Amino acid sequence: MLDLTPRSEDLEPIERASVAELRALQLTRLRRTMRHAYENVPLYRRTFDAAGVHPDDCRSLEDLARFPYTTKEDMRGEYPFGMCAVPRERLARVHASSGTTGNPTVVGYTRADVDTWADVMARSIRAAGGRPGHLVHVAYGYGLFTGGLGAHYGAERLGCTVVPVSGGMTERQVRLIVDLRPDVIMVTPSYMLTILDEFDRQGVDPASVGLKVGIFGAEPWTADMRSEMERRTDMHAVDIYGLSEIIGPGVAQECVETKDGLTIWEDHFYPEIADPLHDDVLPTGERGELVLTSLTKEAMPVIRYRTRDLTRLLPGTARPMRRMERITGRSDDLMILRGVNVFPTQIEEQILRVPGLAPHYQCVIERPARLDELTVRVESRADTPPDGLAATLAALVKQNVGVSVRVDVVAPGGLERSIGKAKRILDKRPRG
Repeated sequence: MLDLTPRSEDLEPIERASVAELRALQLTRLRRTMRHAYENVPLYRRTFDAAGVHPDDCRSLEDLARFPYTTKEDMRGEYPFGMCAVPRERLARVHASSGTTGNPTVVGYTRADVDTWADVMARSIRAAGGRPGHLVHVAYGYGLFTGGLGAHYGAERLGCTVVPVSGGMTERQVRLIVDLRPDVIMVTPSYMLTILDEFDRQGVDPASVGLKVGIFGAEPWTADMRSEMERRTDMHAVDIYGLSEIIGPGVAQECVETKDGLTIWEDHFYPEIADPLHDDVLPTGERGELVLTSLTKEAMPVIRYRTRDLTRLLPGTARPMRRMERITGRSDDLMILRGVNVFPTQIEEQILRVPGLAPHYQCVIERPARLDELTVRVESRADTPPDGLAATLAALVKQNVGVSVRVDVVAPGGLERSIGKAKRILDKRPRG
């Protein structure tokens, strides 16, 4: 793989600033955001008043912990434009979640917000190893989902050439990668696996097509998955993080020269870690739920948003900003089996330890009697006899995760492929 470490002179001044300079900028922007939210978003006026706090009470970064959290349910309750701090006519763009479990979460952007988003995405792509002039293959979905357009605008802002493929039509994805020879691919990790399977089907070595960097996000994935990607493609595989409620992708990015967690662009987003079950803020280094506050958004400032994503904060390395560890799971993806907490990524780690198994899997939860039972459905690799694979995986899960599971090994291609975020949990327990 190529050495893609950026030159110091190519970094923005804030990426070379001291921690003290960064904290001073954060406080200035935080106080301005607090006032903007309180004066223009009825929800924040109500919740601040109910908690007995006022924006003027935010005199230090530590004071942020005195203010109430914002949740997805809060946002859904203000559907469609109740969270906006500017008149609807000032919005340049609207994105939204799917709304499969309630009202969609609508996110508005002013022109300045779109510019900020393009800036942090350009910074992210550069930190990942992208450079001006690179050809960028964007296989994130376009539309209301923020992935495709976020990647697109950021790559253009950096000075790259964009191939806006979007998701789906996997055979064409491979044809374009082979013919156009992009330097960078941006896609969910689960769909990248589908693309790699299509390379195999067409008899093309993915390491031969010239990809330098894969920027993978929108769902949790493991270090073992990174190794699998890099082994098969001879490119750098790096993590990107974001969520629509905050801005979209570009909140944090793994730097290609260190690959040691995601640098949070703290000049725009202030992170905290909260106890997933309570309101307590946890010290640096402890694992919990990521909480984010926007510092520069005009249309929809967000104060202390509980993301449900589980991670921990660490000191900066490649940049002065703090890092977050790779997301281990979501609090709403937690499976509790006979008192043991289990996340899909823990199952994935064990699957990747079995040479005959492919990283295509699904966790099926059922309750045939009084207790929950988990079946791991996983594909075998091509030309691999399935004998013994189920027993091997079940033993690894029991030994390293601490639960007994049933394993169902299916033939290659036996599980439905994802063209976006993979659905790792299928809950078949009776409702009510």
